[in-house]
Amino acid sequence: MPRHSLLRVATPLLAVVAVAGCTNAPVPDAGGATTTVAPPPQVTGTEGAEGMGDAYYPDDGNGGYDALDYAVSVTYDPATKNLDGDTTVTARASADLSRFNLDLTGFQVSRVEVDGQQAETRREGEHELVITPKTPIGKDTTFKTRVVYSGVPESVDSGLGVNGWQISSSGGAFAAGEPHSASAWYPVNDHPRDKATFSVRAKVPDPWSVVSIGREEEPVREDGWTTYTWVEPTRVVSYVTTIGIDKWTFERSQLPDGTPVVDAYAPGAESRMPDERRVPEVLAFLTEKFGPYPQSAAGGIFLNENIGFSLETQTRPIYAKWADLETIVHEQAHQWYGNSVSIENWADICLNECLASYAQWLWDEKTGVDLDARFRDTAAKAPNRYWDRKLYDMGEGNEFTAVYTKGQLAMHALRHQIGDDDFATLLKQWAATHRDGNATWPEFEDMATEISGQPDLRAFLKSWFRDANKPEDRYLYPGALR
Repeated sequence: MPRHSLLRVATPLLAVVAVAGCTNAPVPDAGGATTTVAPPPQVTGTEGAEGMGDAYYPDDGNGGYDALDYAVSVTYDPATKNLDGDTTVTARASADLSRFNLDLTGFQVSRVEVDGQQAETRREGEHELVITPKTPIGKDTTFKTRVVYSGVPESVDSGLGVNGWQISSSGGAFAAGEPHSASAWYPVNDHPRDKATFSVRAKVPDPWSVVSIGREEEPVREDGWTTYTWVEPTRVVSYVTTIGIDKWTFERSQLPDGTPVVDAYAPGAESRMPDERRVPEVLAFLTEKFGPYPQSAAGGIFLNENIGFSLETQTRPIYAKWADLETIVHEQAHQWYGNSVSIENWADICLNECLASYAQWLWDEKTGVDLDARFRDTAAKAPNRYWDRKLYDMGEGNEFTAVYTKGQLAMHALRHQIGDDDFATLLKQWAATHRDGNATWPEFEDMATEISGQPDLRAFLKSWFRDANKPEDRYLYPGALR
Protein backbone atom coordinates (compact mmCIF):
# COMPACT_ATOMS: atom_id res chain seq x y z
CA MET A 1 0.00 0.00 0.00
CA PRO A 2 1.02 3.57 -0.17
CA ARG A 3 3.56 5.07 2.14
CA HIS A 4 5.89 2.31 3.08
CA SER A 5 8.79 4.00 4.79
CA LEU A 6 9.96 4.94 8.25
CA LEU A 7 8.36 8.31 7.63
CA ARG A 8 5.15 6.52 6.86
CA VAL A 9 5.41 4.44 10.02
CA ALA A 10 5.86 7.58 12.09
CA THR A 11 3.02 9.36 10.33
CA PRO A 12 0.75 6.66 8.90
CA LEU A 13 -0.72 8.49 5.96
CA LEU A 14 -2.42 6.42 3.33
CA ALA A 15 -3.47 6.88 -0.21
CA VAL A 16 -7.11 5.97 0.15
CA VAL A 17 -8.70 7.40 -2.93
CA ALA A 18 -12.23 8.58 -2.24
CA VAL A 19 -13.90 8.51 -5.62
CA ALA A 20 -15.61 11.74 -6.59
CA GLY A 21 -19.27 12.01 -7.43
CA CYS A 22 -20.57 11.50 -10.94
CA THR A 23 -23.79 12.79 -12.44
CA ASN A 24 -26.25 11.23 -14.81
CA ALA A 25 -24.91 13.42 -17.58
CA PRO A 26 -26.25 13.21 -21.14
CA VAL A 27 -24.16 10.90 -23.31
CA PRO A 28 -23.13 12.00 -26.82
CA ASP A 29 -23.78 9.50 -29.58
CA ALA A 30 -21.08 8.45 -32.03
CA GLY A 31 -21.68 11.48 -34.21
CA GLY A 32 -21.23 13.92 -31.35
CA ALA A 33 -24.92 14.76 -30.89
CA THR A 34 -26.28 14.68 -27.36
CA THR A 35 -28.92 12.16 -26.47
CA THR A 36 -30.65 11.49 -23.18
CA VAL A 37 -30.03 8.05 -21.75
CA ALA A 38 -33.23 6.43 -20.51
CA PRO A 39 -33.25 3.87 -17.70
CA PRO A 40 -32.32 0.43 -19.01
CA PRO A 41 -35.21 -1.69 -20.27
CA GLN A 42 -36.23 -4.83 -18.44
CA VAL A 43 -34.31 -7.66 -20.03
CA THR A 44 -34.26 -11.29 -19.01
CA GLY A 45 -31.02 -12.36 -17.38
CA THR A 46 -29.06 -11.65 -14.23
CA GLU A 47 -27.76 -8.20 -13.38
CA GLY A 48 -24.16 -7.92 -12.21
CA ALA A 49 -23.87 -6.86 -8.60
CA GLU A 50 -22.92 -3.24 -7.88
CA GLY A 51 -19.92 -4.09 -5.75
CA MET A 52 -17.69 -7.06 -5.04
CA GLY A 53 -19.11 -7.54 -1.56
CA ASP A 54 -16.05 -6.52 0.45
CA ALA A 55 -17.20 -5.71 3.98
CA TYR A 56 -15.05 -2.56 4.15
CA TYR A 57 -15.68 -1.20 0.65
CA PRO A 58 -18.92 -2.85 -0.51
CA ASP A 59 -19.28 -0.63 -3.59
CA ASP A 60 -15.78 -1.34 -4.95
CA GLY A 61 -15.61 -3.70 -7.88
CA ASN A 62 -18.59 -5.39 -9.48
CA GLY A 63 -20.12 -8.84 -9.59
CA GLY A 64 -21.22 -11.08 -12.45
CA TYR A 65 -17.97 -11.31 -14.39
CA ASP A 66 -14.24 -11.90 -14.15
CA ALA A 67 -12.03 -9.28 -15.83
CA LEU A 68 -9.34 -10.93 -17.95
CA ASP A 69 -7.54 -8.02 -19.61
CA TYR A 70 -7.49 -4.21 -19.76
CA ALA A 71 -6.29 -2.62 -22.99
CA VAL A 72 -6.11 1.07 -22.07
CA SER A 73 -5.49 3.75 -24.68
CA VAL A 74 -5.24 7.39 -23.63
CA THR A 75 -4.21 10.72 -25.13
CA TYR A 76 -3.19 13.34 -22.59
CA ASP A 77 -2.19 16.96 -23.09
CA PRO A 78 -0.53 18.51 -20.02
CA ALA A 79 -1.35 21.99 -21.35
CA THR A 80 -5.12 21.41 -21.15
CA LYS A 81 -5.07 18.56 -18.60
CA ASN A 82 -7.61 16.77 -20.78
CA LEU A 83 -7.55 13.00 -21.16
CA ASP A 84 -9.21 11.16 -24.06
CA GLY A 85 -9.60 7.47 -23.32
CA ASP A 86 -10.52 4.40 -25.33
CA THR A 87 -10.35 1.26 -23.17
CA THR A 88 -11.37 -2.30 -23.97
CA VAL A 89 -12.12 -4.65 -21.08
CA THR A 90 -12.09 -8.37 -21.84
CA ALA A 91 -14.09 -10.38 -19.32
CA ARG A 92 -15.79 -13.72 -18.76
CA ALA A 93 -19.35 -13.78 -17.44
CA SER A 94 -19.78 -15.75 -14.22
CA ALA A 95 -23.58 -15.47 -14.53
CA ASP A 96 -26.16 -14.65 -17.17
CA LEU A 97 -25.92 -10.87 -17.54
CA SER A 98 -28.63 -8.53 -18.74
CA ARG A 99 -26.51 -5.65 -17.49
CA PHE A 100 -23.24 -5.14 -15.61
CA ASN A 101 -21.15 -2.34 -14.12
CA LEU A 102 -17.66 -0.94 -14.49
CA ASP A 103 -16.05 1.53 -12.11
CA LEU A 104 -15.18 4.89 -13.69
CA THR A 105 -14.84 8.17 -11.80
CA GLY A 106 -15.80 11.31 -13.70
CA PHE A 107 -15.42 11.78 -17.49
CA GLN A 108 -17.95 12.23 -20.25
CA VAL A 109 -18.66 8.81 -21.74
CA SER A 110 -19.37 9.13 -25.47
CA ARG A 111 -19.74 5.51 -26.51
CA VAL A 112 -19.88 2.02 -25.05
CA GLU A 113 -19.80 -1.13 -27.16
CA VAL A 114 -20.17 -4.74 -26.08
CA ASP A 115 -18.75 -7.14 -28.65
CA GLY A 116 -18.93 -4.39 -31.28
CA GLN A 117 -22.57 -3.46 -30.66
CA GLN A 118 -23.47 -0.14 -29.09
CA ALA A 119 -24.78 -0.58 -25.54
CA GLU A 120 -26.98 1.60 -23.38
CA THR A 121 -25.26 3.29 -20.44
CA ARG A 122 -26.05 5.37 -17.42
CA ARG A 123 -24.20 6.59 -14.35
CA GLU A 124 -25.06 5.68 -10.75
CA GLY A 125 -23.51 6.77 -7.48
CA GLU A 126 -19.93 7.92 -7.22
CA HIS A 127 -18.28 5.70 -9.81
CA GLU A 128 -20.71 3.19 -11.32
CA LEU A 129 -21.00 2.97 -15.10
CA VAL A 130 -24.05 0.77 -15.69
CA ILE A 131 -23.99 -1.01 -19.07
CA THR A 132 -26.90 -2.77 -20.75
CA PRO A 133 -25.69 -4.74 -23.80
CA LYS A 134 -27.92 -5.06 -26.84
CA THR A 135 -27.94 -8.83 -26.36
CA PRO A 136 -27.77 -10.43 -22.89
CA ILE A 137 -24.50 -12.19 -22.15
CA GLY A 138 -24.61 -15.87 -21.30
CA LYS A 139 -22.77 -17.41 -18.38
CA ASP A 140 -19.18 -18.49 -19.18
CA THR A 141 -19.15 -16.28 -22.28
CA THR A 142 -16.05 -14.18 -22.92
CA PHE A 143 -16.98 -10.68 -24.05
CA LYS A 144 -15.30 -7.34 -24.81
CA THR A 145 -16.51 -3.96 -23.60
CA ARG A 146 -15.15 -0.82 -25.24
CA VAL A 147 -15.59 2.49 -23.44
CA VAL A 148 -14.76 5.83 -25.12
CA TYR A 149 -14.52 8.75 -22.69
CA SER A 150 -12.92 12.18 -22.19
CA GLY A 151 -12.49 14.93 -19.66
CA VAL A 152 -10.16 16.28 -16.99
CA PRO A 153 -9.32 13.43 -14.60
CA GLU A 154 -10.28 14.02 -10.98
CA SER A 155 -8.18 14.00 -7.87
CA VAL A 156 -9.52 13.75 -4.36
CA ASP A 157 -8.42 15.25 -1.04
CA SER A 158 -9.32 12.50 1.38
CA GLY A 159 -8.05 14.36 4.41
CA LEU A 160 -4.90 12.22 4.16
CA GLY A 161 -3.50 14.00 1.14
CA VAL A 162 -4.38 14.27 -2.53
CA ASN A 163 -4.89 10.89 -4.22
CA GLY A 164 -6.00 9.41 -7.53
CA TRP A 165 -5.04 11.51 -10.54
CA GLN A 166 -2.52 14.15 -9.52
CA ILE A 167 -0.77 17.01 -11.28
CA SER A 168 2.99 17.14 -10.81
CA SER A 169 4.91 20.30 -10.00
CA SER A 170 6.50 19.99 -13.45
CA GLY A 171 3.07 20.20 -15.10
CA GLY A 172 2.93 16.47 -15.78
CA ALA A 173 0.60 14.00 -14.08
CA PHE A 174 0.46 10.59 -12.42
CA ALA A 175 -2.16 8.21 -11.04
CA ALA A 176 -1.70 6.36 -7.76
CA GLY A 177 -3.60 5.41 -4.64
CA GLU A 178 -5.07 2.67 -2.47
CA PRO A 179 -7.56 1.04 -1.91
CA HIS A 180 -8.81 2.26 -5.30
CA SER A 181 -7.31 4.60 -7.91
CA ALA A 182 -7.54 2.94 -11.31
CA SER A 183 -11.09 4.18 -11.88
CA ALA A 184 -9.68 7.72 -11.92
CA TRP A 185 -8.33 7.12 -15.43
CA TYR A 186 -9.84 3.98 -16.98
CA PRO A 187 -12.97 1.80 -16.57
CA VAL A 188 -12.20 -1.17 -14.33
CA ASN A 189 -13.49 -3.80 -11.95
CA ASP A 190 -11.78 -2.02 -9.09
CA HIS A 191 -11.17 -4.61 -6.37
CA PRO A 192 -8.09 -6.76 -5.59
CA ARG A 193 -10.13 -9.95 -5.95
CA ASP A 194 -10.33 -9.51 -9.74
CA LYS A 195 -6.86 -9.60 -11.25
CA ALA A 196 -6.27 -9.17 -14.99
CA THR A 197 -3.50 -8.55 -17.49
CA PHE A 198 -2.94 -4.93 -18.45
CA SER A 199 -1.52 -2.72 -21.18
CA VAL A 200 -1.52 1.02 -21.80
CA ARG A 201 -0.90 2.99 -24.98
CA ALA A 202 -0.45 6.65 -24.04
CA LYS A 203 -0.03 9.48 -26.53
CA VAL A 204 1.51 12.72 -25.28
CA PRO A 205 3.02 15.82 -26.96
CA ASP A 206 6.80 16.14 -27.12
CA PRO A 207 8.88 16.59 -24.96
CA TRP A 208 6.67 14.72 -22.46
CA SER A 209 7.10 10.98 -21.99
CA VAL A 210 5.19 8.16 -20.27
CA VAL A 211 6.10 5.43 -17.81
CA SER A 212 3.86 2.64 -16.53
CA ILE A 213 4.13 -0.95 -15.31
CA GLY A 214 5.34 -4.05 -17.14
CA ARG A 215 7.54 -4.15 -20.22
CA GLU A 216 8.01 -1.20 -22.53
CA GLU A 217 7.66 -1.36 -26.30
CA GLU A 218 9.26 0.90 -28.88
CA PRO A 219 7.62 4.36 -28.84
CA VAL A 220 6.04 5.70 -32.02
CA ARG A 221 6.63 9.37 -32.90
CA GLU A 222 4.45 11.34 -35.29
CA ASP A 223 3.72 15.05 -35.83
CA GLY A 224 5.12 16.24 -32.52
CA TRP A 225 3.38 13.55 -30.45
CA THR A 226 4.72 10.21 -29.19
CA THR A 227 2.80 7.08 -28.27
CA TYR A 228 4.32 5.00 -25.46
CA THR A 229 3.24 1.40 -24.88
CA TRP A 230 3.67 -0.64 -21.71
CA VAL A 231 2.47 -4.24 -21.39
CA GLU A 232 2.05 -6.24 -18.16
CA PRO A 233 1.52 -9.93 -19.05
CA THR A 234 1.24 -11.00 -15.39
CA ARG A 235 -2.19 -10.54 -13.87
CA VAL A 236 -2.37 -7.40 -11.78
CA VAL A 237 -4.60 -5.86 -9.12
CA SER A 238 -6.07 -2.61 -10.41
CA TYR A 239 -4.78 -0.33 -7.64
CA VAL A 240 -1.18 -1.28 -8.47
CA THR A 241 -1.46 -0.09 -12.06
CA THR A 242 -0.21 3.42 -12.76
CA ILE A 243 0.68 5.96 -15.41
CA GLY A 244 3.22 8.76 -15.10
CA ILE A 245 3.52 11.63 -17.57
CA ASP A 246 6.57 13.85 -17.18
CA LYS A 247 9.90 14.77 -18.74
CA TRP A 248 11.43 11.59 -17.41
CA THR A 249 15.07 10.63 -17.28
CA PHE A 250 15.17 6.90 -18.00
CA GLU A 251 17.81 4.40 -16.96
CA ARG A 252 17.61 0.89 -18.40
CA SER A 253 19.41 -2.27 -17.35
CA GLN A 254 18.77 -5.96 -16.66
CA LEU A 255 18.74 -8.31 -13.73
CA PRO A 256 21.20 -11.22 -13.98
CA ASP A 257 18.44 -13.46 -15.38
CA GLY A 258 17.64 -10.96 -18.15
CA THR A 259 14.56 -9.39 -16.55
CA PRO A 260 14.36 -5.81 -17.90
CA VAL A 261 14.79 -2.98 -15.40
CA VAL A 262 13.47 0.50 -16.23
CA ASP A 263 13.87 3.38 -13.81
CA ALA A 264 12.25 6.76 -14.44
CA TYR A 265 13.18 9.99 -12.65
CA ALA A 266 11.12 13.15 -12.77
CA PRO A 267 13.05 16.42 -13.05
CA GLY A 268 14.54 17.07 -9.62
CA ALA A 269 14.42 13.43 -8.48
CA GLU A 270 17.80 12.41 -9.86
CA SER A 271 19.30 12.32 -6.35
CA ARG A 272 17.47 9.03 -5.79
CA MET A 273 19.57 7.27 -8.45
CA PRO A 274 22.23 5.82 -6.07
CA ASP A 275 19.59 4.08 -3.94
CA GLU A 276 17.63 2.79 -6.94
CA ARG A 277 20.76 1.39 -8.56
CA ARG A 278 20.88 -1.06 -5.64
CA VAL A 279 17.60 -2.67 -6.74
CA PRO A 280 19.37 -5.74 -8.22
CA GLU A 281 21.01 -6.24 -4.81
CA VAL A 282 17.69 -5.72 -3.03
CA LEU A 283 15.86 -8.17 -5.29
CA ALA A 284 18.64 -10.76 -4.95
CA PHE A 285 18.31 -10.53 -1.16
CA LEU A 286 14.51 -10.74 -1.23
CA THR A 287 14.70 -13.68 -3.62
CA GLU A 288 16.80 -15.55 -1.05
CA LYS A 289 14.10 -14.89 1.54
CA PHE A 290 10.89 -15.22 -0.49
CA GLY A 291 11.70 -17.34 -3.54
CA PRO A 292 11.98 -16.48 -7.26
CA TYR A 293 11.15 -12.92 -8.31
CA PRO A 294 7.53 -13.23 -9.55
CA GLN A 295 7.25 -10.28 -11.94
CA SER A 296 7.86 -9.66 -15.65
CA ALA A 297 10.01 -6.55 -15.18
CA ALA A 298 11.53 -4.37 -12.47
CA GLY A 299 12.48 -0.79 -11.71
CA GLY A 300 11.03 2.31 -10.10
CA ILE A 301 9.23 5.58 -10.78
CA PHE A 302 10.61 8.53 -8.81
CA LEU A 303 8.47 11.61 -8.39
CA ASN A 304 9.70 15.00 -7.26
CA GLU A 305 6.58 15.39 -5.12
CA ASN A 306 6.13 15.36 -1.36
CA ILE A 307 3.03 13.21 -1.47
CA GLY A 308 2.09 11.20 1.60
CA PHE A 309 2.85 7.75 0.21
CA SER A 310 4.94 5.51 -1.96
CA LEU A 311 3.09 2.67 -3.65
CA GLU A 312 3.97 -0.84 -4.81
CA THR A 313 2.78 -0.42 -8.40
CA GLN A 314 3.48 -3.78 -10.02
CA THR A 315 7.00 -4.31 -11.38
CA ARG A 316 7.82 -0.61 -10.94
CA PRO A 317 6.93 1.04 -7.61
CA ILE A 318 6.12 4.75 -7.57
CA TYR A 319 8.05 6.76 -4.98
CA ALA A 320 7.51 10.08 -3.22
CA LYS A 321 10.31 12.64 -3.04
CA TRP A 322 11.25 11.52 0.48
CA ALA A 323 11.66 7.81 -0.38
CA ASP A 324 14.89 6.17 0.74
CA LEU A 325 16.51 2.75 0.41
CA GLU A 326 14.32 1.29 3.16
CA THR A 327 11.25 2.45 1.25
CA ILE A 328 12.59 0.68 -1.82
CA VAL A 329 13.06 -2.55 0.16
CA HIS A 330 9.48 -2.34 1.42
CA GLU A 331 7.92 -1.67 -1.99
CA GLN A 332 9.97 -4.36 -3.68
CA ALA A 333 8.90 -6.88 -1.03
CA HIS A 334 5.35 -6.17 -2.14
CA GLN A 335 6.16 -7.64 -5.55
CA TRP A 336 5.78 -10.96 -3.71
CA TYR A 337 3.36 -10.01 -0.93
CA GLY A 338 0.53 -7.86 -2.25
CA ASN A 339 1.16 -7.96 -5.98
CA SER A 340 1.87 -11.62 -6.77
CA VAL A 341 -0.05 -12.91 -3.75
CA SER A 342 -2.94 -10.46 -3.43
CA ILE A 343 -5.54 -10.10 -0.73
CA GLU A 344 -9.04 -11.51 -1.04
CA ASN A 345 -10.56 -8.81 1.16
CA TRP A 346 -9.27 -5.59 2.70
CA ALA A 347 -9.52 -7.23 6.13
CA ASP A 348 -6.54 -9.36 4.99
CA ILE A 349 -4.22 -6.37 4.46
CA CYS A 350 -1.66 -7.67 6.99
CA LEU A 351 -0.71 -10.21 4.34
CA ASN A 352 0.65 -7.25 2.35
CA GLU A 353 1.82 -4.79 4.94
CA CYS A 354 2.97 -6.87 7.89
CA LEU A 355 5.14 -8.97 5.59
CA ALA A 356 6.55 -6.07 3.54
CA SER A 357 7.23 -4.09 6.73
CA TYR A 358 9.05 -7.08 8.21
CA ALA A 359 11.15 -7.22 5.04
CA GLN A 360 12.65 -3.91 6.21
CA TRP A 361 13.72 -5.65 9.44
CA LEU A 362 15.22 -8.54 7.47
CA TRP A 363 17.22 -6.04 5.40
CA ASP A 364 18.45 -4.34 8.59
CA GLU A 365 19.40 -7.75 9.99
CA LYS A 366 21.51 -8.27 6.88
CA THR A 367 23.47 -5.14 7.79
CA GLY A 368 24.11 -6.34 11.35
CA VAL A 369 21.15 -4.98 13.34
CA ASP A 370 20.19 -7.09 16.37
CA LEU A 371 16.47 -7.61 15.73
CA ASP A 372 15.87 -9.30 19.08
CA ALA A 373 17.21 -6.24 20.89
CA ARG A 374 15.09 -3.97 18.70
CA PHE A 375 12.03 -6.09 19.42
CA ARG A 376 12.53 -6.04 23.20
CA ASP A 377 13.20 -2.32 23.26
CA THR A 378 10.16 -1.52 21.12
CA ALA A 379 7.85 -3.82 23.06
CA ALA A 380 8.98 -2.39 26.39
CA LYS A 381 8.48 1.24 25.36
CA ALA A 382 5.32 0.91 23.25
CA PRO A 383 2.33 2.83 24.68
CA ASN A 384 -1.12 1.28 25.01
CA ARG A 385 -2.31 2.80 21.73
CA TYR A 386 0.41 0.77 19.98
CA TRP A 387 -1.26 -2.46 21.08
CA ASP A 388 -4.98 -1.63 20.93
CA ARG A 389 -5.33 -2.20 17.19
CA LYS A 390 -5.97 -5.46 15.37
CA LEU A 391 -3.78 -6.71 12.56
CA TYR A 392 -6.53 -8.83 11.01
CA ASP A 393 -10.10 -7.66 10.46
CA MET A 394 -9.28 -4.30 11.97
CA GLY A 395 -12.36 -2.54 10.61
CA GLU A 396 -12.90 -0.07 7.78
CA GLY A 397 -10.65 2.95 8.09
CA ASN A 398 -8.10 1.14 10.28
CA GLU A 399 -6.38 -0.91 7.58
CA PHE A 400 -3.30 1.23 7.16
CA THR A 401 -2.15 1.84 10.72
CA ALA A 402 -0.86 -0.94 12.99
CA VAL A 403 0.23 -3.17 10.10
CA TYR A 404 3.37 -1.03 9.63
CA THR A 405 4.49 -1.04 13.27
CA LYS A 406 2.85 -3.69 15.41
CA GLY A 407 2.93 -5.85 12.29
CA GLN A 408 6.74 -5.94 12.33
CA LEU A 409 6.82 -7.06 15.94
CA ALA A 410 4.14 -9.67 15.32
CA MET A 411 6.09 -11.23 12.45
CA HIS A 412 9.28 -11.31 14.51
CA ALA A 413 7.41 -12.94 17.39
CA LEU A 414 5.97 -15.52 14.97
CA ARG A 415 9.48 -16.23 13.72
CA HIS A 416 10.60 -17.00 17.29
CA GLN A 417 7.46 -18.98 18.07
CA ILE A 418 7.90 -21.42 15.17
CA GLY A 419 11.68 -21.16 14.69
CA ASP A 420 13.87 -19.71 11.94
CA ASP A 421 13.69 -22.75 9.65
CA ASP A 422 9.90 -23.05 9.70
CA PHE A 423 9.51 -19.28 9.36
CA ALA A 424 11.78 -19.28 6.30
CA THR A 425 9.75 -22.16 4.85
CA LEU A 426 6.52 -20.28 5.52
CA LEU A 427 7.65 -17.14 3.67
CA LYS A 428 8.66 -19.07 0.57
CA GLN A 429 5.80 -21.58 0.58
CA TRP A 430 3.21 -18.81 0.97
CA ALA A 431 4.60 -16.94 -2.04
CA ALA A 432 4.85 -20.10 -4.16
CA THR A 433 1.46 -21.59 -3.25
CA HIS A 434 -0.54 -18.44 -4.02
CA ARG A 435 1.61 -16.96 -6.79
CA ASP A 436 -0.43 -14.85 -9.22
CA GLY A 437 -3.53 -15.36 -7.10
CA ASN A 438 -5.45 -14.20 -4.05
CA ALA A 439 -5.39 -15.41 -0.47
CA THR A 440 -6.80 -14.73 2.99
CA TRP A 441 -5.35 -14.29 6.46
CA PRO A 442 -7.05 -17.47 7.76
CA GLU A 443 -5.25 -19.39 4.99
CA PHE A 444 -1.95 -17.93 6.21
CA GLU A 445 -2.76 -19.08 9.73
CA ASP A 446 -3.55 -22.56 8.41
CA MET A 447 -0.23 -22.76 6.57
CA ALA A 448 1.77 -21.49 9.55
CA THR A 449 0.08 -24.04 11.82
CA GLU A 450 0.72 -26.89 9.40
CA ILE A 451 4.37 -26.01 8.80
CA SER A 452 5.11 -25.50 12.49
CA GLY A 453 3.31 -28.62 13.69
CA GLN A 454 2.16 -26.60 16.70
CA PRO A 455 -1.57 -27.17 17.35
CA ASP A 456 -1.59 -24.37 19.92
CA LEU A 457 -0.15 -21.85 17.44
CA ARG A 458 -3.67 -20.51 16.84
CA ALA A 459 -3.77 -19.10 20.37
CA PHE A 460 -0.51 -17.26 19.65
CA LEU A 461 -1.86 -15.96 16.32
CA LYS A 462 -5.07 -14.81 17.96
CA SER A 463 -3.18 -12.95 20.64
CA TRP A 464 -0.93 -11.09 18.19
CA PHE A 465 -3.05 -10.66 15.08
CA ARG A 466 -6.73 -10.94 15.96
CA ASP A 467 -6.85 -9.26 19.38
CA ALA A 468 -6.57 -5.56 20.16
CA ASN A 469 -4.54 -6.01 23.32
CA LYS A 470 -0.94 -6.40 24.33
CA PRO A 471 -0.17 -10.14 24.19
CA GLU A 472 0.43 -11.86 27.51
CA ASP A 473 4.09 -12.56 28.24
CA ARG A 474 4.15 -16.18 27.02
CA TYR A 475 3.12 -14.92 23.56
CA LEU A 476 4.79 -11.51 23.74
CA TYR A 477 8.25 -13.01 24.34
CA PRO A 478 8.29 -16.45 22.71
CA GLY A 479 11.39 -18.61 22.46
CA ALA A 480 14.73 -16.80 22.80
CA LEU A 481 12.97 -13.44 23.19
CA ARG A 482 12.23 -14.31 26.83
